[in-house]
Amino acid sequence: MSVQASPSTPVRFRGRSLMALVLRPEPPIDAWLLGLDDLLGRSPGYFTSRPVVADLSAMADEGDQLVRLMDKLQGRKIRVMAIEGADPERLGADLDRLPPMVEGGRPASAPAVPDVAQPDAAAVAAAVAAQQIRTVPSLMIDKPVRSGQSITFAEGDVTILGSVASGAEVMAGGSIHIYGTLRGRAMAGFAHKDGRIFCSKLHAELLAIDGIYKTADEMDATLRGKAIQAWTSGDTLVIAGLD
Repeated sequence: MSVQASPSTPVRFRGRSLMALVLRPEPPIDAWLLGLDDLLGRSPGYFTSRPVVADLSAMADEGDQLVRLMDKLQGRKIRVMAIEGADPERLGADLDRLPPMVEGGRPASAPAVPDVAQPDAAAVAAAVAAQQIRTVPSLMIDKPVRSGQSITFAEGDVTILGSVASGAEVMAGGSIHIYGTLRGRAMAGFAHKDGRIFCSKLHAELLAIDGIYKTADEMDATLRGKAIQAWTSGDTLVIAGLD
């Protein structure tokens, strides 16, 4: 007697878009790791529970160090979910010992940053106009963001009508507007390098735009408690008062 197999449970696949931090190691790797340790020392939870992609495009001549580099990152509790920017032929047998390769990440828009270190009225007006003209999705949060909460909106701007508590974080593909006190972390510009951060009272643990960051002890103490905006100028994160 023949036995017919029962229909198996169908396996379902779905696409899903997630935001990952891109970490770009640069030689000499020992010096780069010292900089990374400095960041982790000031912000131990910076990479906590976040997927990380390692951009190895600057490590073209460091092929034999890549596996050891992944081990060192894991030792710092940085979970590298994938690599990009590496040549598979150059990696050879090491490719099987590294995280999977990915490609096709969203290209960033061209930077549109002011050339001056301090904002003037025309620059601020132009920035505001650019924010108004650009058609990007936005996310409105009409309540405070409590400690431990994480708001992520990779597509565009995030507006918080309340405050952001210490230990909370807001991540946006565009700009971040906080009408209360910012005590936690705000990271903008993942998709739009011209993203900015605005808040009514600055007590932030960390501000970052397009991967350029400043921790609390790197910010001008005279700006604490003030209304500010932050933007990038070249490789510098500029923070200035709005008064």
